[in-house]
Amino acid sequence: MTPTEFSELRYGLFVHFGLYSLLARGEWVMNREQISPEEMEKYARAFDPVFFDADEICRLAVEGGMKYIVFTTMHHEGFRMYPSELSYFNSQHFCQRDFTGEIVAAARKHGLKIGLYHSLNNWHDQPDAVAALEDKKAYEIFISNTFARLTELVNRYKPFDILWYDGWWPFNAENWQSVRMNETMQKIHSPLLFNGRNCLPGDFGTPEQHLTAPSPWRPWEACVTLNGHWGFHQGDNEWKSPLDVIDMLLTCGSGRGNLLLNIGPRGDGSIPEKSASVIRCVGEWLKKGGNEAITDCEPMPFSATLPQEGDRGDWDSQGRFTVSKNTLFLTLKYFPGSTYILTGLRAQVQSVTACGKNPLNFVQQGEKLQVELPEVLRTQTAPVLKFICDRPPVIYRTGGLRTPAVPHPRYDPVTPDIQY
Repeated sequence: MTPTEFSELRYGLFVHFGLYSLLARGEWVMNREQISPEEMEKYARAFDPVFFDADEICRLAVEGGMKYIVFTTMHHEGFRMYPSELSYFNSQHFCQRDFTGEIVAAARKHGLKIGLYHSLNNWHDQPDAVAALEDKKAYEIFISNTFARLTELVNRYKPFDILWYDGWWPFNAENWQSVRMNETMQKIHSPLLFNGRNCLPGDFGTPEQHLTAPSPWRPWEACVTLNGHWGFHQGDNEWKSPLDVIDMLLTCGSGRGNLLLNIGPRGDGSIPEKSASVIRCVGEWLKKGGNEAITDCEPMPFSATLPQEGDRGDWDSQGRFTVSKNTLFLTLKYFPGSTYILTGLRAQVQSVTACGKNPLNFVQQGEKLQVELPEVLRTQTAPVLKFICDRPPVIYRTGGLRTPAVPHPRYDPVTPDIQY
C-alpha cells in the first residue's frame, strides 16, 4: 500500500485493548496511579478476556464501512498482546491467547488493511525509559530491547500494512535512532507504512483528537476516541453520536484525510454496546450515499472576509457540503421540512437524488434551487442529497440579502473569531 492509497481509505477502526482494560480506568492507569510492574503482573494473572472475538471486531469494522483496522499490540504498560520470546509479560503466557494474531487473521479474512500499534515507551521492562534517560549504559540496553521487540513483532505478523508507533517519550528522533528504526523494519518487510510517532514525519500525519489537515497537505489520519478514553473506562459514558462521527467523516473527506475511530473493549473482551450501535448506524449512512459524499473529495474553501481566489464553498443552516468534480453533496444534519432551498449556486443542476438513488423533483431559477423532500427522509440519519451539475459547482453568498455589485467583505469586515 502506498501513502496515496492509504489516504483514500478514509475510515478505519482503532482498537485499544490490553491489560489496562481489566482495570477499567483508562489506558494510562499504570502511570497515573503509579502501579508497580509487580502489581501489574498480579493483574495479568486475573486477565481472562473470554469474550474477545477478533472476528466480531473485524465484522463490526466492515459493517461500519471501515477499510482498515489498527490494533494495539503493546501499549505503554509493556504487556504484549502476542507470544514473545523476549518477555513473559505477554498474553500467551498469562491468557494462552495471541490476540494480535487473531486480529491479523480476522482482518485478512474480511479484507481489511492492517495496522499494528506498538508503543516505544514501556513502563514494565527494565531498564525503562526513565533509567535510559538517566544512564548511558541503561540507554544502550533500552534501545537494543526496543529494536528487538519491533523486529520480533514485524517478523511474526508480516505481511501487514502499517507500523503505528506511539509512546515516544522521552527521546527525539536522534535518540530513538528513528532513521535506523524505519530502515530496519523496511528491510524485514517492505512495503510498510510508518506514522510519525517515532519523531520522524512518517508516511502520514496523525493528529490526535482533532481533524486538522497538515499544511502543506500530505496524507493524514485523525485518530479520535468514541468517548473520552482510548482504553475502556467504566465511568465514561460520554459517547459521540452517529451524527458526530458523520460530521468528522465529512471533515476528513473534505481534507482528503482518514478518520481512525477508536473503541475500547472491556476487560472481558466484549465490545461496549454503544460503540457497536454508533458504528453500525454510521455504516448504514455510508451505504446510503455517505460513501460518495466523503470519497474523491475536493476542498470547498471560502473566506469570511474579502473573497479569495479559489473560494467555492459556504456554510449552510441544514448541513455540510462536499464536492467531487461536477457533483455537489449536501449531508442533511437538520431536516428542513418538505422543501430544501439552496441559493448562490453557480452551476446548472441536471439531477438531484437522495440517499444514493432516489430521484427528487427540483426547480432552478438562476442561482436559486428548490428541491422537494419526501417525508421518509425525516426519519433517516443525515440523508445525503446529490446534485449532478453541468460544471464544478461553486456556492457564493454573503451577509447581505443579495450579492453587492461592488467590492465587499463576504461575511466579516475584519478577521473574525468565528469558526465557520
